[in-house]
Amino acid sequence: MTLWAHRMGSGPAPELMAFNESLSFDRVLGPEDCEASGAHVRGLGRAGILTQQEVAALTGALATVRGELERDRFVFVASDEDIHTAIERRVTELTGDIGAKLHTGRSRNDQVATALRLWTKHRVHELATALAGLQDVLATRAEEVGELALPGYTHLQRAQPVPLAHQLLAHAWALARDVDRLIDAHRRLDVSPLGAGALAGSTLALDPVATAEDLGFSACFENSLDAVSDRDFVAEVLFCCALIGVHLSRLGEEVVLYSSEEFGYYRLDDAFATGSSMLPQKKNPDIAELARGKAGRLIGHLTGLLATLKGLPLAYNKDLQEDKEPLFDAIAQLGVALPAITGMMATLRFEAEAMTRAADSQLLAAVDLAEWQVARGVPFRSAHGVVGALVRRSLESTTPLVELVRAEPSLGEEAARLLAPGAAAAQRRTRGGAGHEAVGAQLERFRSHLETERARLGALGAASR
Repeated sequence: MTLWAHRMGSGPAPELMAFNESLSFDRVLGPEDCEASGAHVRGLGRAGILTQQEVAALTGALATVRGELERDRFVFVASDEDIHTAIERRVTELTGDIGAKLHTGRSRNDQVATALRLWTKHRVHELATALAGLQDVLATRAEEVGELALPGYTHLQRAQPVPLAHQLLAHAWALARDVDRLIDAHRRLDVSPLGAGALAGSTLALDPVATAEDLGFSACFENSLDAVSDRDFVAEVLFCCALIGVHLSRLGEEVVLYSSEEFGYYRLDDAFATGSSMLPQKKNPDIAELARGKAGRLIGHLTGLLATLKGLPLAYNKDLQEDKEPLFDAIAQLGVALPAITGMMATLRFEAEAMTRAADSQLLAAVDLAEWQVARGVPFRSAHGVVGALVRRSLESTTPLVELVRAEPSLGEEAARLLAPGAAAAQRRTRGGAGHEAVGAQLERFRSHLETERARLGALGAASR
C-alpha cells in the first residue's frame, strides 16, 4: 500500500508505479534516511508527541533496518515506491502500531531533502580526499623528476621549454581549486531541511534547530518553501564534478598524446594500460581516454539538472526526483576514475631522452633572444622582428640558428649562449614561472598548500560524520 492510498478510490495503475518509482536508484540513501528518521523520532520525543518507550522502539527498529541495508539483507517488496517508504514499512513490521507514528510531523518532501543532503555531505568529503591523493602523487612525481624539461606547447606547437615538474604542478594546482570548491560547496549544503514538512512546517511543537544539531548540520533552514524545493546544492556539487571532469580530461589528453610514439615522452605501466584484441604491438591508454570521455557525461549531468530546475514553481514538484540519478552517477564515476588516474600517474615512466631532445631545440629559446635585447634597451617589437627573421632564415636554409645569432651584429656570441641545452630554464626566475629555482620554490609552496588542505579536509570529515 502506498502512503497516499486512502486518498484514492482505486489502487495505482502499474504504468504509474513503473514511471513513478525511484527505488531502483534511491536505495543508496537508506543509511542516511535511517539517520535522519532517528533524529526526527528523538525530536518527536522531546516534543512530548512520542513516549520514551516509543522513541526507543522506533530508534531500535531504525538501527535494525540500517544494519539490514548495509549488510544487503533488507527484503524489498513490490509496493515499495522508494527507499523512504520501504524503510517505514519495515519499521512498522518490527514495531507494529508504533511504526505508524514514525512519519508524524514530517513529509517525504523534507525527508528526502534531508537524506540527500546527508548523503552528499559524506560523498563530498570522500571526493575531496581522493582529489588530494592525486595531487600528492603529482607533487611526488614533480619532486622525482628534478630538472628534467620538455617542450611547453601553445596551439599544440612547441613554444618554450618547461621543467616537467612545472607541467605536473599545473595539473595539481587545478585540482587544488577543485578541492577548495568542494569544501566551499559543503558549507552551503550543510543546512538541515528537516521540519519544513511538505512546504509550510507543522502545527506540532517540533524544533527544527534541535533536529539540525542532532544530525550534525551546521545550520537549519530559514524558509520552509525554500527548504523543500532547494536543489542548489545538487547543482553546485554537479558543477564541481563537471569541472573536475574537465581537469581530468585535460590530464588524460596529455597522457594520450605524450604516450604516443609521435611524442614518446611517457610510457604507461602495463598494469594501467590495455592491449588490442587484434594488434599485438599495441599498448592503449584507456584510463586517459576514459578520463576524457567521462567529462562529457559529467557536463551532461549538470546541464540536465539545470534545465530541470529552471522553470519549477515553488515548492516541491516530482520533477525534483530527477536530481538523484545525475548526482549519484557523477559521484560514482569520479569514485572509480580518481583511483585509476592516480595509479596511472604514479606509475608513468618519463622518457628523459625524448623530452630533453625536444626541449633543447634552439628554436624554443627564440623569445629569450628577444628579451636579451630588451634588457639592453631595444624595443621588444624591434627585437622580436630581428629574431623572427633569423628563425625564418634558419628554417629556410637549414643553417643552425645559433650560427646566425653569432653572426648577427645586434646579438653575437653572448646571445648565442642562450641557445645552449638547458640554458632557457636556467634563465627564468620570475615567481611561478618555469625556471628551475622558481619551480623549486613553487613545489615548496604546493607542499605547504597540501598540508593546509589536509587540515581542512580533516575538519570537513568531522563535519560530515
